[in-house]
Amino acid sequence: MTVLARALEVTRRYGDVVALDRVSLDIGAGELVGLLGPNGAGKSTLLSLFAGLRRPTSGTIELLGGSPLDPVTRRGIGVTPQETGLPESLRVGEVVDFVCAHYPDPVGRKELLGRFGLDDLAGRQVGGLSGGQRRRLAVALAFAGNPRLVFLDEPTTGLDVEARHALWAGVTAFHDSGGTVLLTSHYLEEIEALAERVVVLGHGRVLADDTVNAIRGLVGVRRVSLVAERLPELPGVLGSERAGDRITLVTTDPDRLVVELVRSGAPFSGLEIRPTTLEEAFLTITGKESAHV
Repeated sequence: MTVLARALEVTRRYGDVVALDRVSLDIGAGELVGLLGPNGAGKSTLLSLFAGLRRPTSGTIELLGGSPLDPVTRRGIGVTPQETGLPESLRVGEVVDFVCAHYPDPVGRKELLGRFGLDDLAGRQVGGLSGGQRRRLAVALAFAGNPRLVFLDEPTTGLDVEARHALWAGVTAFHDSGGTVLLTSHYLEEIEALAERVVVLGHGRVLADDTVNAIRGLVGVRRVSLVAERLPELPGVLGSERAGDRITLVTTDPDRLVVELVRSGAPFSGLEIRPTTLEEAFLTITGKESAHV
């Protein structure tokens, strides 16, 4: 598989804040990769490094076999950042024509607008569009230059259900034709709708890199927290951590775990059961916050 984008031991700092911490990641040709994680996980920073908008503090970024700082190399990519500004006095069709004029082999206006369900907006001024319509246009523009690789940062922000599905259809059509996509999201449901591979970022680190099915299996993980001096070996425990006299166990079957705990006769108090976030699940399971009970 040809690697179109690569991060190798990349760290990016903003003063004392470490946004990315020795991240290594390959994006292969033809992949549709979802980058999942909470705010502050480092998703946007990683995309900005791949797109040549920022430089790493240390480590190496490669793009399409060259450097993302090379303008010629960047012609092969498309990017939609989280926030975009479009000239409000221009019509949608004029904006598309203007962007397409910067590329040697652009997508035609009609094809591009049709792909993202924007056909009926070609004659509308950008200033008269809704927030969701502007967002769909901003995403469509990432595909204007017939790119080999597209980076989409939270592409469905501000979209209603119908618009979101139209955008998903456009991204999927590009991928089905052989295009490569790396997109970010807070939401597993969105990644499920589009991606085949999921990379989970948390605190600037890669916590997991797997298939959608594998990531989906962790959504049902629960945290069982209780106060106890010592616990016996219990079934279905994926990870554990201790803070003082409180022990937290991560499991996919909290009911069974509690039943077995009661049967064991081990003294405990302060039992709490709550859902866990994907980040918490991965941090625990990969041992980054684990401690022996």
